Amino acid sequence: MKKTHVALLALFTLSALSGFSLSGKAMNMSSKYLMYAGTYGKGIYGFYFHTDTGELEPLSMMGELVNSSWVTTDPQHKFLFAVSELEGHEKGDVASFAIDRGSGKLTRLSMQSSDGLAPCHLALDHTNRMLVTANYTSGTVASFPVSEDGNIGSMVSLMTAEGSGPNKDRQTGPHAHETVFSANNKFLYVPDLGLDHIRIYKFDPTTAKLTPSEPAFVQVEAGIGPRHMVFSPNDKFAYVVNELKPDVTVFSHDSATGMLTHLQTASTVEEGTKVIGPAEVLIDKAGKYVYASVRGPGTIAVFSVDHATGKLTRVQIAETGGTSPRGVDFDPSGHYLISGDQKSNKIFVFSIDPHSGKLTLTGKTYEAPSPVSFVFVPVK
Repeated sequence: MKKTHVALLALFTLSALSGFSLSGKAMNMSSKYLMYAGTYGKGIYGFYFHTDTGELEPLSMMGELVNSSWVTTDPQHKFLFAVSELEGHEKGDVASFAIDRGSGKLTRLSMQSSDGLAPCHLALDHTNRMLVTANYTSGTVASFPVSEDGNIGSMVSLMTAEGSGPNKDRQTGPHAHETVFSANNKFLYVPDLGLDHIRIYKFDPTTAKLTPSEPAFVQVEAGIGPRHMVFSPNDKFAYVVNELKPDVTVFSHDSATGMLTHLQTASTVEEGTKVIGPAEVLIDKAGKYVYASVRGPGTIAVFSVDHATGKLTRVQIAETGGTSPRGVDFDPSGHYLISGDQKSNKIFVFSIDPHSGKLTLTGKTYEAPSPVSFVFVPVK
């Protein structure tokens, strides 16, 4: 073989192993993503997000669905799933859409009744064969099969709960607020704001059926109102943001039994701050920092994580530029945090300091009707 051929072969091999092309650009790496925003409006709005600059490029409403407050996708980004959180005493829906990864357009595939009031969250299990949703006002959790073509089948389970909490205005009954599948796909966790419970279910992805775990829930501090939760990347800890008391509760997590054991309660605000209620909690991919959005003051609390114990130390309270940061999420690069302000109809972008985890507003602000949740899809 000629020396030139050998050199070219070596160069191509090095490029493949390192993940870079001959032009010096990363292979299979994109700096441009579609970002979908679930809203309290007429539908799901789209943007192009540029990870190299942190800038959003507004598109338009990509798919019609009233009060699409929570959106998610399958890991292959073929389909988008959303709730329709209807107002009053009208039961809500869950819907699926096919994603055009070039234009961002969404094509409705299916819709099923959530058989409950105010569905506020939904999630796919890790086999992508089962969808669950939390009906906030009814306090029920519904499960559905999902076919390979993205269609949602008829409801299989409707899990109920009974009881109340000490807050007479907000805890007169169960209020399921989120659905979170465990990393090992054995358990489903449901923070219940009304009962001060973290409800736990087992499930069968092949049938999409839910059954109560044993025990069926973890009791948390009375009147705290658990809202959303996230697990650490190593699955040893869980972080629950509470709405009725502005705290993040830290638990150790036994992935084999599904049990949670209280470790710490950390405040998201300075003492004396007037708060409407925390909303979302995130943890970065490295498990080093936890972020919690707080409505009222319009802030995001940033915590460093002790890797050994899972406990939190607050390092920053960042102002968002609005008063109601409900949905917050990381961009795919992990360099930026997106904050949706429900009342001001604005989306704010923060840069993340990789050494401290602290947030800095980039100064870029975008419009969307009551943005609540975000999901990113690579442009194809």
